Amino acid sequence: MSTFVYVLNGPNLNLLGTREPEIYGSDTLADIEAALHEQAKGLGLAIDFRQTNHEGQLVDWLHEANSAGAKAVLLNAAAYTHTSIALLDACRAITVPVIEVHLSDPSKREEFRHVSYVGMAAADCVQGLGARSYAVALEKAAAL
Repeated sequence: MSTFVYVLNGPNLNLLGTREPEIYGSDTLADIEAALHEQAKGLGLAIDFRQTNHEGQLVDWLHEANSAGAKAVLLNAAAYTHTSIALLDACRAITVPVIEVHLSDPSKREEFRHVSYVGMAAADCVQGLGARSYAVALEKAAAL
């Protein structure tokens, strides 16, 4: 069984800590990454943590996770969650389980955030827990 998990982050998440902290919290993406590396060690996992502002890059990384034999993908596609049929198709095309991750709870936000294309193919979803959403999602990945 594979012992590594891809953690893929979409657009604007590189701005965490300064971008709308009242919604997304004050943790930076680097803070989340460091905490996840520590947690992963305790779970006997390794993580490959990445961020991009480009939709096609996320698609390529999903394909890579599949061909590399990852145990799971934690995917915070950010705004692409609600717009990207390409990400839906990529999630459906791979056999690696995808766990959708959100810092906020999209169902409690603007109407356009209520539809999740990623969620249509994801094995699970963790949302609304701030940075802890990633930790809970990693626990779920470890249990797969």
